Amino acid sequence: MAVLKPFKAHRPAPDLADKVAALPYDVMNSQEAREVVKGNPYSFLHVDKSEVDLPEDIDIHDEKVYEKARDNLYQMIKDGVFIQDNEDSFYIYKQVMNGRPQVGLVGTTSIDDYLKDVIKKHEFTRADKEEDRINHVDYTNANTGPIFLTYRKKEEISDLINGWMKENDPIYDFTSDDEITHTIWKIHDRSIIEKLVSMFASVDYLYIADGHHRTASAVKVGLKRREQFPDYDGTEEFNFFLSVLFPDEDLYIMDYNRVVRDLNEYSTAEFIELLKENFDVEQYTGEGQYKPTQKHSFGMFLDDNWYILKAKEGSFDKDSPVDRLDVSILQKNVLTPLLGIMDPRVDSRIDFVGGIRGLAELEERVLNGMRIAFSMYPTSIDDLMAIADAGEVMPPKSTWFEPKLRSGLFVHTLD
Repeated sequence: MAVLKPFKAHRPAPDLADKVAALPYDVMNSQEAREVVKGNPYSFLHVDKSEVDLPEDIDIHDEKVYEKARDNLYQMIKDGVFIQDNEDSFYIYKQVMNGRPQVGLVGTTSIDDYLKDVIKKHEFTRADKEEDRINHVDYTNANTGPIFLTYRKKEEISDLINGWMKENDPIYDFTSDDEITHTIWKIHDRSIIEKLVSMFASVDYLYIADGHHRTASAVKVGLKRREQFPDYDGTEEFNFFLSVLFPDEDLYIMDYNRVVRDLNEYSTAEFIELLKENFDVEQYTGEGQYKPTQKHSFGMFLDDNWYILKAKEGSFDKDSPVDRLDVSILQKNVLTPLLGIMDPRVDSRIDFVGGIRGLAELEERVLNGMRIAFSMYPTSIDDLMAIADAGEVMPPKSTWFEPKLRSGLFVHTLD
């Protein structure tokens, strides 16, 4: 059973929500963040990427960065940029991108559920990235970025949430610069809150869709607080972390494409010939870029030409939830044996391009320093859940979710 708990959110003053809301800290670098915050003192990037308010040459892991995040957050609270609800509540967060809605429930979830695998993972985390977020949560004493969770849809939960949206006015409703609409409702009715808590108690598992490092870090800070306060009884806020829970059918996963710097000393002809061992290869003669339309097919851009690759029968284990992923097929049959990329998490010869940037971006990257690009068919949410259920781990950069949750709309303090 999944534990879901309401909380007293710190959230933007109603007239500032669109100015506060910011993309997640990990989808941009420091220089991009510095550009975004110009002229906007309310941007939550002043908290999530607080190096924007420090000299440009500062190490982003310097203690001063975390101290600045803390100072900025609590100054914004003091100045009334953030208000705090005086009653435990849930919140509904609806996003619409290109006419397609996704509706999530905002609350807090249990660090014990994470430790017991009620909240399931599908990615490895890196110690350095964990340490960064541990420091951020610890210094601010807050979860500042929501964890993106999913669950197998239950009609009774969706009906209750949809009914609340229909019968109540939102507390925020705005459109961000990327033309995504963000609408938020507050659920303060005790009977509805109790129903939702009870309904989620019948949900067997929650799944991390995005935010493995933030989740692991929130849990480790919670465990640290338990050591600091050995008389804890389990109800303290540090036992829970900020989450947004979406039914699986709402989620949209885009392709996560690959570009590689060289052909590992092969000529184009040699490389294509080697591909034919595990793929049917044909040149694409259509207009524009080739976007795969089904699993186990890939696009390849090389020497100003697009090719269609189709994985041959027997080139992967169709019974393995990990091996049958397209990202695994490409890694096992191309990136590792032919291009010599053993660990794509650390190899500087490979880079990853989220589908939101479009396939023209792949051509642009190849024209500007890269040698070859691969367009991918998106991983499905069913694939993600099957791998998590099997206790397996996806290859890195397997999923690109859109739209991204905005940070700053809800802050969960740990005391």
